[in-house]
Amino acid sequence: MMHSVENRFIAIVCGAMLMFVAPLIVLFLTLSSERVARERLQNTQILLEAGAQALGKPLWDFDRDGAEQIARSLSANADVLSVHIRDSSGTISVHIPPVPVDPNVPHKSLSKEILYNSQDGQRSVGTAEIRVAAPGLLSRFSKDELTVFAILVVAVGVVFASAILGNRITVIRPLMRLTAAIEATRRLGSRHHVDWTSDDEMGTLAHNFNEMQSNLEREEKELKLAHARATDIYNLTPSMLFSLDADNRLTAVSDYWLIATGYSRHQVIGRTFTDFVDDHWHETYRARRGNGNATHANICEVTVPFIKADGETMTVLILEMKSATGDEHYGLSLSVMTDVTELKQAESRNHAQAITDHLTGLLNRQGFEAVLDDAIRNADETATQLACIFIDLDRFKWINDHFGHAVGDEVLRQVVARIRTTLRLEDTMSRLGGDEFAILVNAEQVEALASEIGDRICAILREPILVEGADLSVSASIGIALYPDHAANAAELLLKSDMAMYARKRDGKNGMLVFDTSMLDSARERHEMEQNIDAALKEDWFEAYLQPIVSLGDGRIAGFEALMRLNHPEKGILSPAKIIGIAEENGSIARVGERVLEKAIGHLARLTQLEGADTTYLAINFSPLQFTETLPHKLAALLLKHHISPTRIVIEITEAVLMLDNPDVHAVLKQLSEFGCRIALDDFGTGYSSLSYLNRFPVDIVKVDQSFTRSLSTGTADVRRKSRMLIKGIRTISHQMGCTVVAEGIETKEQWELLRKLGLDYGQGYLFSRPMPIENMLLMLEMESEVKATNRA
Repeated sequence: MMHSVENRFIAIVCGAMLMFVAPLIVLFLTLSSERVARERLQNTQILLEAGAQALGKPLWDFDRDGAEQIARSLSANADVLSVHIRDSSGTISVHIPPVPVDPNVPHKSLSKEILYNSQDGQRSVGTAEIRVAAPGLLSRFSKDELTVFAILVVAVGVVFASAILGNRITVIRPLMRLTAAIEATRRLGSRHHVDWTSDDEMGTLAHNFNEMQSNLEREEKELKLAHARATDIYNLTPSMLFSLDADNRLTAVSDYWLIATGYSRHQVIGRTFTDFVDDHWHETYRARRGNGNATHANICEVTVPFIKADGETMTVLILEMKSATGDEHYGLSLSVMTDVTELKQAESRNHAQAITDHLTGLLNRQGFEAVLDDAIRNADETATQLACIFIDLDRFKWINDHFGHAVGDEVLRQVVARIRTTLRLEDTMSRLGGDEFAILVNAEQVEALASEIGDRICAILREPILVEGADLSVSASIGIALYPDHAANAAELLLKSDMAMYARKRDGKNGMLVFDTSMLDSARERHEMEQNIDAALKEDWFEAYLQPIVSLGDGRIAGFEALMRLNHPEKGILSPAKIIGIAEENGSIARVGERVLEKAIGHLARLTQLEGADTTYLAINFSPLQFTETLPHKLAALLLKHHISPTRIVIEITEAVLMLDNPDVHAVLKQLSEFGCRIALDDFGTGYSSLSYLNRFPVDIVKVDQSFTRSLSTGTADVRRKSRMLIKGIRTISHQMGCTVVAEGIETKEQWELLRKLGLDYGQGYLFSRPMPIENMLLMLEMESEVKATNRA
């Protein structure tokens, strides 16, 4: 192997000799030999022609001796093998030498006709034939020529030897030294240099090799120093660092890693990392490369349970830096492992708190929705049914407002305890918020079971709840929806049960209702009505219709009641009751009320300009939600704007307002009363505690519900008699308390006459006038006004 370069060089030179020099020498010898042979043949030809001329006379004279003498002179030539002379008559035939020539000897025959110039002209007297030797390639040359050729061969040999020697001195020797330095470096590990200096390329190669060795030696020292520093940093860093190869085997661990895990280095190096991970988490760890870090694309993270040397398990967060080369099959990775056991435990506690209602210990809405999602997935896999029972407590807000939130909380806790007694262990109950609860039921006959549970809940809540010595009544409105019969997903199931609950609440509360598709129509109708309300507020479609309130004694108009109407440009007048109910539920009643209030007071200002109408009053209905601390200020600003006296304004309230028993509502009513407005109690007699309101609130006007007015002239005689007694009792009590009494819903003259005889002060109804827009009311008052008629009388 050490002489392979020299051998190749010799092979190249020999090849060049064979391919180029040898053919040239052969070509030279061939051409020279042919030239010599050609010259010798030409000389022999000339000699033959001269001999043929000399033989003409002897053959003419039949001089045999002369012919032999000439033949011997011809055969004296070194190239002539034999001479044969004969005359044309066959008399003379001379052979020299007399022995025939071996026919196997290479030769060439030359012949010449012998002519003699006689008196009669040239005459052919015979022929002369010479056999000339055909010499070999070298035999054709002379000694001098062979000497020159030998000198040429020696020169070529000297050049060949010089090339080999020069190659050995200038190339092979430095290469052997370079090879020896490389081999010493490989075997001994130290950086050996080449002892060679010259001004040629080999000297440059040796110089560059020595410089390279010096640079590598310096870089190795720096690398060893850097490695030592990196190892120190790796081991001294107070973090659990480790490195893995492509097969997830540990190649290095930091000292802190060993301290934290309790292992020794020889126990872990070379082992697969999953050997230290809980079996159930192996696949999670292997799939870690798919869990990218949000802030660094080249970092993946995974959280797994890690088994320490003492057998204990700690939860660790592993951040792994992928191979810098990007080749996951061959590159190493660097990972940092952090003990997050306490953090995970805290997260579990926080998650439990996040999905748990702190008051009742039930799941909250977030937790229930998660359970509902899982239950639906399980129901899909097992082809079973679910039922969602939605519960909303009736009158709970009233309890909170009257007895305080502490009592309300205790009521909720007792309600939960009672409801739990109606459930199975596998049923899931949650508090969605406030006084709303949901129950998840899973069974084969789920509808029947859910209905049975709903009935049991309604029954168990009928018993009063004892809190701080007070018996409190709480009922529930319950809605039930089924999966997959009524809903396709968790959100829809919860929504459908909520819709069923609201349908039950609108139908009278305290009961249970299973969802049906007709509720969707109600929901669509409600949604359409909400859109109409929003559009009416934007486009100013709300109007204040007016209905006269007349004196039952003389028929004189004493005032007007302002009634809200939504005049849709395409659908006409929409149902006021539906509008008010929806507006109160979605919170838009305040804006609607302000719009109607402003228009109603503006209408009163226009009516005031009519003759005899300057003392009429305006009764305005207010929703319980409108009684805020800003109401008196807004009303005062409108009255000041239209120059209306507060005494001409009557604030109509229902028992719903008074049932709130809210101190803020009390304060607003007191402000309005002190401002000069009168307070009217609408629909009196329909509530169970109406008489107490007359004593507790500043009521000036009592309005008898139209159901009493209607019963005066309809039904049995006993019903009519009792109605008269009730109305008379209301009148007596109201008058004794200084309140004016107004009857609603008067539609016949008979009712008018009976009410007048019973001593009621005022009345309103279709008998006198339907509610109408301000323009129609102005036209009616101008044409047929009772005010004008009274003045004319």
